Amino acid sequence: MASILTNTSAMAALSTLRSISSSMEDTQNRISTGMRVGSASDNAAYWSIATTMRSDNAALSSVTDALGMGAAKVDTAYSGMEAAIDVVTEIKAKIVAATEEGVDAAKVQEEIDQLQDQLLSIAESASFNGENWIAGEAGTKTVVTGFVRASDGTVSVKTSDYTLTDAADGTLLFADDGSGGLDTGTGILGTAGTNGNTVYGLDISSMDATALGNALSDVEDALTAMTSAASSLGSMSTRIDLQSDFVAELSDSIEAGIGRLVDADMNEESTRLKALQTQQQLAIQALSIANSDSQNILSLFR
Repeated sequence: MASILTNTSAMAALSTLRSISSSMEDTQNRISTGMRVGSASDNAAYWSIATTMRSDNAALSSVTDALGMGAAKVDTAYSGMEAAIDVVTEIKAKIVAATEEGVDAAKVQEEIDQLQDQLLSIAESASFNGENWIAGEAGTKTVVTGFVRASDGTVSVKTSDYTLTDAADGTLLFADDGSGGLDTGTGILGTAGTNGNTVYGLDISSMDATALGNALSDVEDALTAMTSAASSLGSMSTRIDLQSDFVAELSDSIEAGIGRLVDADMNEESTRLKALQTQQQLAIQALSIANSDSQNILSLFR
């Protein structure tokens, strides 16, 4: 039936055109943003997962920064301890040289005095951001090592502790005396060994062979303690390096996973847009033909 009041063909063509225009709007939005899930209305489940994982990735970025700070502190302490070991090794060599008959022990002690001053300089200088792990107060230092989301959804920050002690078998070369300086009478280099000698206060200028042997033994004990402390610092440094690599890889994996959930396939979207543009042109043509039907009725009255 032909009617001038109700053009069903035009209504159908218009409905089709509106549907195509809506699809084009969605496709153009995906192309412009690069995302197929940009809001919760697009896909509530994927949007929720992606939002949570982006939050976790931001936390991992902070963990990376914290690991970098921790690594700098540990590496600074390790470098100081390693330098101190070299100096104490040199002191050990001087003591051995002083045991030779005819050697002027006073002259050797002058060299040892310089090495002792160097030990104090190393200890005072091995500081990063105001923290000194080989010369300072005894206590526990904490380094952030990870961020974990458990299977039940709870989150936590993982840390690793490093204990500083000023005992002879500890990790501090010198302890803090609380007056803004270092107490050179405590710590690995200041505490007297089994035979009563300290590395920092050692004076061999008037020692006999027996006393030199005892001094050598005490210096060797100090070296053992320093080597143990350096080993602990080295192990922590390795742990931090491994964790840093893992966090970087984990962050990349999370970012890739988010992309798989919400990113638009630009090849697919561009192909869809081209098809929709063609459909839109055809729909416009169909609507134009449907609208011209009412004009054809006029010919019946001529």
